[in-house]
Amino acid sequence: MSGGDGVAAKIPAGANTAGAGNAGARSRYLRQFELIERVRAYDPSVDEALINRAYVYATVKHGSQTRHSGDPYFAHPIQVAGILTEYRLDAATIVAGLLHDTIEDTDATRAEIEAMFGGQIADLVEGVTKLSQLEIQGEENKQAQNLQKFILAMSRDVRVLIVKLADRLHNMRTLSHVPKPEKRRRIAMETLEIYGPLARRIGMEKMARELENLAFHEAFPEAETAINARLEQLRIEKGANVSIIIQTIMEVFEFAGIDARVYGREKQPYSIWRKLQRKSVEFSDLADVYAFRVIVNNPDDCYRALGLVHRTWRCIPDQIEDYISNPKPNGYRSIHTIVIGPGNVRVEIQIRTDEMDQIAENGVAAHWRYKNESYGFDEETAASVGLDAREAVRSLLEIAEHGGDASEFLENAKLEMYQDHVFAFTPKGALIALPHGATPLDFAYAVHSSIGDRCAGAKINGVERPLRTVLRNGDVIEVITGDKVAPVPGYEALAKTGRAKAAQRKLERLARRGEFARLGRELVAHALHRYGHDIAETALAEAARRLGKDDEEDVFVAVGEGTLKASAVAVAAFPGLEERVRRDEGRKPMEREKAKLYVRGGALTPGLALHFAECCSPIPGDRIIGVQSPGKGVVVHTIDCDQLEALEEDPDATWVDLSWTQTALSRTLATGRILATVENKRGVLAELCGIIAEHEGDILNLKLAKRTADFFDMIFDIEVADARHLTNILAAMRASKAVKDVDRVRG
Repeated sequence: MSGGDGVAAKIPAGANTAGAGNAGARSRYLRQFELIERVRAYDPSVDEALINRAYVYATVKHGSQTRHSGDPYFAHPIQVAGILTEYRLDAATIVAGLLHDTIEDTDATRAEIEAMFGGQIADLVEGVTKLSQLEIQGEENKQAQNLQKFILAMSRDVRVLIVKLADRLHNMRTLSHVPKPEKRRRIAMETLEIYGPLARRIGMEKMARELENLAFHEAFPEAETAINARLEQLRIEKGANVSIIIQTIMEVFEFAGIDARVYGREKQPYSIWRKLQRKSVEFSDLADVYAFRVIVNNPDDCYRALGLVHRTWRCIPDQIEDYISNPKPNGYRSIHTIVIGPGNVRVEIQIRTDEMDQIAENGVAAHWRYKNESYGFDEETAASVGLDAREAVRSLLEIAEHGGDASEFLENAKLEMYQDHVFAFTPKGALIALPHGATPLDFAYAVHSSIGDRCAGAKINGVERPLRTVLRNGDVIEVITGDKVAPVPGYEALAKTGRAKAAQRKLERLARRGEFARLGRELVAHALHRYGHDIAETALAEAARRLGKDDEEDVFVAVGEGTLKASAVAVAAFPGLEERVRRDEGRKPMEREKAKLYVRGGALTPGLALHFAECCSPIPGDRIIGVQSPGKGVVVHTIDCDQLEALEEDPDATWVDLSWTQTALSRTLATGRILATVENKRGVLAELCGIIAEHEGDILNLKLAKRTADFFDMIFDIEVADARHLTNILAAMRASKAVKDVDRVRG
């Protein structure tokens, strides 16, 4: 099907075809004589017989096919031909518009069309058919080939693209008849991503605007509503300024003797949305929501008009663009300037001649004209403004017209018209659409989730590159996969797409679960060994049931995460150990609100509140000192706390010598925090937790603080008897080859 609104039903041969002659249906499309009159209005020498044959051929071939709207299908190509007459295209293009769906949707063949209408028209129809097969959601392994064929066709004859754009425009105008919302949105997105940019590439701004506005309404209705509401507010606030600016310009030009026409226009919602997205600016920062077009008689008057505008209002120096002396590749010429207008409003003013305006609106279509008793593309006039109709699209691909193979095409393709996407390719030629800023990791997931899950590296255009490399249009990506499924270190900074980030987060959760499970198993094994049991001979499935867990792995994960004590697992497996475990854990933890049980000092005032400082987290065995402040009681610090220096300058602070009580030294447990930087390799966590368990430390909490490709930082909260106990654990951890650095964390 060409474009979006294709054939909804094909009536078999022999069925009733009276609908084709229904008077009501005919009122929906141009009659044969009306189409001829439109063409003859700008091309008196038109071959009427050729257009008549094509009109009849299209109606006969499409027969009783219908569209979603219920109209006869042949109404669509007739309306496409009508759109082409608005751009004053030649007879061959009009005929191609009438026939553009016959090869794809009927039993017509290229050979038959060539025999009846000539090789030129057959080439145009075939080229349009190839673009009809180009859809982002289509079969991936054919996308690059279809795109290459179409680019070749339109680089040889830009009329292929113009017919296809007219086809898409009519389909967008009738998009509401497509019943499935998801299909309407797909068609709208395809229009925004492919056809709108292609129209703009050949300078057909008027066509691009209508395509994009129709697509924007379907694809992003909420955004359109929000922008329209803001525009309505702006009209109320600034509307009076528009007429003031127009009147002022006209008076200034009339006084200077310049013949000019002035038009005010409001920027289209999609154009505003696109600029907000691309430049990340606020609505109020846009200078061209209101723009004024000044049409003068010749290029000299353009520069005179610019001077008058700048003398009337203050200009913004870095916002002046001269496309007359430096035309855009699509032939666009104009002078743009931004000034501070009435009411301190920033406005854009475009100055051009009438011919420049026609080119700005219609691009290459503006150069078809009647000359020397014949009608066709005026290459001489086009060349005078620096426009080559074929070059406008040929520059998109450097080697497409030379017939290079797929690999050459893919390596060199630079699809410049895509503003919001990057198009990259697999080595086999599948086309992958990604957002700007995407990396090989995003590409891997776009190809297949299993490839993304095992992504270990990438080759870009045959050269191995880091995964942080930002992809460019036309890149050919070969994903290097590893043997195991694992998250990529630092993936948060590498992934651009939500799909890649979500998949990597899932892998990270699974990896952490695996690490916690291995860690928990080690801790449970040590706990069981302490009480004379071997983990291999323990019925942990029954213990899991008693603990409310689904299976052994859930038990190990809970222990590794610190939400379940290994000793509790031992009790669940061997209930007879309960009393012994209770005795071993009989020492009570040191609580802040009971600090007086653990700290003593001769100068302490009875009844004075006593607190442990959170900045240094004192534990029994640390050398401590108290700082008494009015209204705060006494705060207990370690003697080497960093905060003490600042407190020395407090004139209201009183220093109190303190020491630990025997209760604190023999009958309590405290929490010490350790930060360890270790190698990023399998089994390291289990090794560290084994060291802590061997030295009778109890892990209360475990947190991954930072992770890189080579190392990761872990924070352990460990229940210990005193400072000496914590020091012994630190010493044992430093002895491990896997540990790069480990130290106690204060606070």
